[in-house]
Amino acid sequence: MSEQIQTARAGHPWAEEQEVFHRHIQRAGLKRTAQRDLILDVFLRTEEHLSSEDLYRLVQREDPSIGQTTVYRTLKLLTEAGLARAVRFGDGRTRYEHNYKHPHHDHMICIACGKTIEFFSAELEALQDKRAAKHKFDSTHHTLRMFGYCSDCRAAGRMAERREESTAEPRVRFESAPGTG
Repeated sequence: MSEQIQTARAGHPWAEEQEVFHRHIQRAGLKRTAQRDLILDVFLRTEEHLSSEDLYRLVQREDPSIGQTTVYRTLKLLTEAGLARAVRFGDGRTRYEHNYKHPHHDHMICIACGKTIEFFSAELEALQDKRAAKHKFDSTHHTLRMFGYCSDCRAAGRMAERREESTAEPRVRFESAPGTG
């Protein structure tokens, strides 16, 4: 019996994700290593949006011998395997969140403190589907990021503060946007 199946039967909370990852690296012709397993475990234990640097710092607490390049490359493998998804919140940093068997959701990002709120709206999803159908557009996926101020920053009067925003993200005007004719 394989180690992954034994782990799954023992009720390990991430047994399925581990199996997905191990199959992916095997198909890629890579070896399973203790370092990759630790990085996977740390990522799966963390429900936050992590940059590669954030994940590196967490991994370093458990094994200081693991280098930043190993963490970065493993995070790329996690993304390729469908376990992680890259997200961008307008500050120029790429973060990663769990992807495997995690339902679609959108994000609200506070531009004063950087707090991120995940949410799902059936009404917004239906509206997006309706707009896509109107334009005969076959949508494969989408992201919605709302920027503004969280209740804590509003209460503390931090609405004038702004985190540095990236100008690298393209702006696209839609026919239904105000002032586009």
